[in-house]
Amino acid sequence: MTDPTAPGAGEPPATSPAVLLVALGREVESRLGAALEPSGLSLRLMGALGHLARQPGLSYTELARRARVTPQSMHATVAALIEAGAVAPAGPGRGKRALLEVTDQGHRLLAAGQAAITAVDVELRSLAALPPDGDLFRMTIELSRRPPPAP
Repeated sequence: MTDPTAPGAGEPPATSPAVLLVALGREVESRLGAALEPSGLSLRLMGALGHLARQPGLSYTELARRARVTPQSMHATVAALIEAGAVAPAGPGRGKRALLEVTDQGHRLLAAGQAAITAVDVELRSLAALPPDGDLFRMTIELSRRPPPAP
């Protein structure tokens, strides 16, 4: 048990920026998930749909690499998008390079998902007074371009 008379007692503990960003990330992920849910989307589905919309004709393997997941996991994601009518195979399929494209329904879902994400962005910027190209944005982009540290 902590001594209530010790120096610093009663003050909040010092927290590292890394721990705060992880906590913020979890909160934002939760808010994004809740905002996307009414459209039948998740962050995973929205991410795959976004990649395919920006670069039509990606294969399962290329899509998995961009999303940093296994091809098997991406097959499950794409299956859910196909079931929702958001994505359709555009290539030959089994044994050959299976290409994927976003359908009209997929573009509608993508627009709904983007509107949900924008609403969360507006909320976050109002809380933190962040401009669209603020330091947090630049830091996030820079970190995403760097390889993760070796274990």
